[in-house]
Amino acid sequence: MDYRGYVNDLAAALSAIPVSEIDAVRTTLESAFSEGRTVFVAGNGGSAATASHMACDFQKTTLAKEHHRISRRIRCIALSDNMPLITAWGNDVHYDEIFGQQLRNLANPGDVLLVITASGNSPNILNALQAARELGVKSVGFLGFEGGKAKAICDQCIVVQSSDYGIVEDGHSVLMHMVTAALRATVLG
Repeated sequence: MDYRGYVNDLAAALSAIPVSEIDAVRTTLESAFSEGRTVFVAGNGGSAATASHMACDFQKTTLAKEHHRISRRIRCIALSDNMPLITAWGNDVHYDEIFGQQLRNLANPGDVLLVITASGNSPNILNALQAARELGVKSVGFLGFEGGKAKAICDQCIVVQSSDYGIVEDGHSVLMHMVTAALRATVLG
């Protein structure tokens, strides 16, 4: 195994991301926080785990050790976390609807949907993005490869350009931690 090659490929993929795109996503999430909006996060497989991790970090890590004094907090829900609801929509309607239908129940205009997908082509992610558009929810994508179909639907996106799932998923985790650190400064501000 060429571990050094993997590290170099990850570094190259991260270095290729324009800082302006990261700043734009940070600004969108900071605005959602300042306006009291909810951030919804969705992903499949490893990206579902990243979505759960992101919801955890946005809700807790942004508070640092100051949870006792912070009253305004980031509202964030990972749509991939409610397994009974996911299996109900998947079984009774269609797996393609598992995120979009949750969004239709929970979202308000001005909220934010952040999707995490390596391919950018998962039907349930695309349906969630379409639901967001119909509901007036801003959409952000952490995408991979060349962005897939999601790239054209997202209001904003950051593409980790690699055809290696591991590189893409690692890149999404790095982006998540970068944005969390920026949001922590805002919440603690």
